[in-house]
Amino acid sequence: MHFNKLDLNLLVALDALLIEGSISRAAARVHLSQSAMSNALARLRAFFEDDLLVQVGRTLELTPRAKALKEAVRDVLMRVDSAIAAEPQFDPSRSDRTFQLLVSDYTTVTLMPHLLALARRQSSTVRFQLCPLPHLDQPQRALGRGEADMMVIPRNYCSPDHPVEALFEEEYVCAVWNGSRFARAGAVSKADYEAADHVEVQPSGLGQPTLDTWFLERSGMERRIEVRTFSFIAAPFLVLGTDRIATIQRRLGRMAQQFLPLTILEAPMALPRMAQSVQWHKYRSRDPGLVWLRGLLHQAVEEMDAQPQPALPTSAPSKAPAAAPTSASADRTGKPPRRSR
Repeated sequence: MHFNKLDLNLLVALDALLIEGSISRAAARVHLSQSAMSNALARLRAFFEDDLLVQVGRTLELTPRAKALKEAVRDVLMRVDSAIAAEPQFDPSRSDRTFQLLVSDYTTVTLMPHLLALARRQSSTVRFQLCPLPHLDQPQRALGRGEADMMVIPRNYCSPDHPVEALFEEEYVCAVWNGSRFARAGAVSKADYEAADHVEVQPSGLGQPTLDTWFLERSGMERRIEVRTFSFIAAPFLVLGTDRIATIQRRLGRMAQQFLPLTILEAPMALPRMAQSVQWHKYRSRDPGLVWLRGLLHQAVEEMDAQPQPALPTSAPSKAPAAAPTSASADRTGKPPRRSR
């Protein structure tokens, strides 16, 4: 098929070249030989009258024209895929589709087991690939490039360019070792919290501080960060044997309590609740498979929260805000501002 004398099959090759910046990796991406990809690049250069990729040292770099084409070509291919390649119906009992989800380790251990159990009841052939979240300064790129079917992330980090559905809200609590002075006291005061050593979670995929860190900094509260980790699920382990405090999600804290000598205490100040959400590409809203998966995610939340939970000691904190701030203190996408140094 041709459009304006361009063989549209070459768009697939161009997309791979622009993403990979390498002839050999682009060839592997679309299952072509290296010589076939080299020939495709020569034809693309002739059509656009531009080198597109130029040798700089030992690497190939995109020309300005190629950089300008990158997102546009991906957008065209996403439109074609969503309009033509997508199946008109989805039957999980007969499908062998693999769904690729971008999730944090927190989501992996709290929500995903329920999603997978629900899916298994309907299908023994559907597969899931759980991948770490990419850098989220520009989260729409992961969806726009077709690198994932969906992302499960806090609402504040979602792209304004693609649809979003709320899944659940999450509160923050303090996780402390059973032998710590805070566990013995059964509460953490605001003064104790400010004076304590802390474990801070800074996921590698987030370009901004997490919501609890951002809120505390915005409130003028400084914590002594003794340990910083990229992993949510590692944080409870890192308080063991110490008087450190890890400010973590309530659901994760209750789960960790089942396996670790931990006490979960209410935070001594009101912290914003995390609005966990799911996001997908705007061209794939009617994809029957993703419609099924979104419904399954909501069912998974119901099952996750239907499990009985133990009551926690309280320190009578004030009522938490209903959601993370999205006012003038955040930018137009609702993202918390970058951490100032």
